Amino acid sequence: MRVDSERRRCEACGTRTRADWRSRRCVTLLTGCVRLSVQVRVCHRKGCLLEGVSLRAEGEGDWVLPEHEFGLDVLAFIGAQRYREHRSVPEIHASLRHRGVAISERTCTNLLDRYDELISLKLLDSQRLRETLHRQGRAVLAIDGLAPDVGHEVLWVVRECLSGQVLLARSLLSGSEQELVPLLEEVERVLGPIPIVGVVSDGQRSIRNALSHALPQVPHQFCHFHYLREAARPLYEADRHAKKELKKRVREVRKVERTVEGRQDAGARATRAYAAAVRSALTDDHRPPLKPSGLLLRRRLGAIEKSLERVFKRGAYSPELNRLHTVLRKALKATANMWPGLRRAYQWVERTANILRNASGLDSAGVRRRLAAMLAALVRWTRRRYRGVLRQALAHFLLETRRYWKGLFHCYDAPDLPRTDNPLEHLFGTCRYHERRSSGRVRGSAGLVVRGAVRLPAITSAQLLPEIDGPHLAPEDINDWRQLRTQLEQRRVPRVMGRRFRADPNGYLQDIEDGLRRYLPA
Repeated sequence: MRVDSERRRCEACGTRTRADWRSRRCVTLLTGCVRLSVQVRVCHRKGCLLEGVSLRAEGEGDWVLPEHEFGLDVLAFIGAQRYREHRSVPEIHASLRHRGVAISERTCTNLLDRYDELISLKLLDSQRLRETLHRQGRAVLAIDGLAPDVGHEVLWVVRECLSGQVLLARSLLSGSEQELVPLLEEVERVLGPIPIVGVVSDGQRSIRNALSHALPQVPHQFCHFHYLREAARPLYEADRHAKKELKKRVREVRKVERTVEGRQDAGARATRAYAAAVRSALTDDHRPPLKPSGLLLRRRLGAIEKSLERVFKRGAYSPELNRLHTVLRKALKATANMWPGLRRAYQWVERTANILRNASGLDSAGVRRRLAAMLAALVRWTRRRYRGVLRQALAHFLLETRRYWKGLFHCYDAPDLPRTDNPLEHLFGTCRYHERRSSGRVRGSAGLVVRGAVRLPAITSAQLLPEIDGPHLAPEDINDWRQLRTQLEQRRVPRVMGRRFRADPNGYLQDIEDGLRRYLPA
C-alpha cells in the first residue's frame, strides 16, 4: 500500500520539498497484515528551520500511530470491547487471537492505554466542546473529586450538567484551594465566550473558596444529597447501632431453620419460608440519608411477627414456627425503647427533604421561609423531648444546616441549575462498575487516578460518542498526543519510585545519596 504526501512545500520557508525516500513498515490490521510504503519528503534549503527534517506522508496517521505495529482499527476494536462490552484484557486478547491477530496480552494492555489517550483527545478538544455547548448557550458545571487510593492523588473532574460532557479531568496531589483555582480558570478558558450560569458541588470548604476566588459572580449550589447525608450522619449511626442490637437477638433463626432441614411437611416449608424472609430483612442494607436500614428492619420483622400471630389465630401450629415467633417477639421487645425516638427524629429529616424537593414550585425565598420555620419547630421540639444521643444528633443536624445554608437555595432561581451533583456521582459509580466488571476489583484501581485524565473520558465515550472506527480515531495533531503521553508518564514516575522503595528501602535511599554526592562539593 503506497501512501504519498500531499505537502509539496515546506511549512517553514515555503520551498518545494524533495521526495528523498520511502519508509516501508508492516502494519497488523484486523483483516491481516499490510505493508505500507510511506513517502518521506525533506526540505534542503540552507538556513530553514526544518532543514533535513523528515516529513512523512499525512495519510500514514490514518493507518497506524508512530512507532506502533498495530493499526488503528485494532485500537478501536480493543476500546469498544473494553468500554462497550466491559471485557477484561484476557477476554479481549482471546477475541483478537480468534480473529487471527497475532498479539500478546501485554500488548493489548498497552494498546488500550493508547485508545484512552486518543479518545480523550477527541472528547476534550476545546473546539468540539465549544461547538457542543454553543448550541445550548450556557453551561452549568459540577465539580467533585474521586480518590480510589487513600493518601495519594485525587482525580478532580469538572462536568457540564446539561450536555453531560466532561470538560476536564486532572489528577492533583491535594484538593486545596491553591490547586483548584487554576483548574477552574482552565475550564473557563476552554468555555471561552459561553457563560457559566451556575456551579453545583458538595460543601467542601476548599471548593467553596476556590469558586469564590475563580468564579465570584456565579451562583454556587450545594448538593442537597450531600447536605442531608452529612447532617443526618449521627442519626444514621444511631440507627445502625439499633439495627446491630436487633440483629444480635435474631441470630437463633438459623438454628430454627436447621431443625427442619430435610423435611417436606407443611410446617417445615412454612418455617423455611419465614426464615428466608427474616434473613432477607437482615441483609437488606440501605445508604443514608433517607433510608434508615434499622427502622426498615424493625418494620419488616414486626410484619413477620404479626403474620405469625395471624397464622396461630387460624389454628395452625408448629413447634418450629412457635419458636421462630418467640425469637422475633423477644428481640423486638428487648429493643422496643430504641425505635420511637429514632423514628420521630428521622421524620424531621424527611420533612427537610420534602421542603427542599419543592413540589409546589416556590422561589428561593419561599423555600427558605418554609425551611427556617421547620428548623425553628425542630429546635423547640428538641429542647422539650430529646436527651442524650438523639439530642446530640439533632444538634448536629442544625449545625450542618447552618453551615450549608447559603448555598441551598440558588437552584430555585437559576434556570437548569440542579439540586444535586448526583449525575457526577453516578459517573464515578460508572467508573467503579466498569473496573469491577472488567478487572474484578471492588475498589477503583490506582491507575484510575494515575491515568484518570484519559481513562475517565474513555469510559464516558460509550454514552457520548457513536462507535468509532480506526480512521476517526487518528489524532489531528500527533504532537498533542505525544505531549499527552509525556504528561501521563510523568504522573506514573512517582508510583514506580514508590514500588522501588518498598522493594528495597536501603538500596533506594543509597541511590539518592549517591546521586546527590556527585553534585556536592568535595
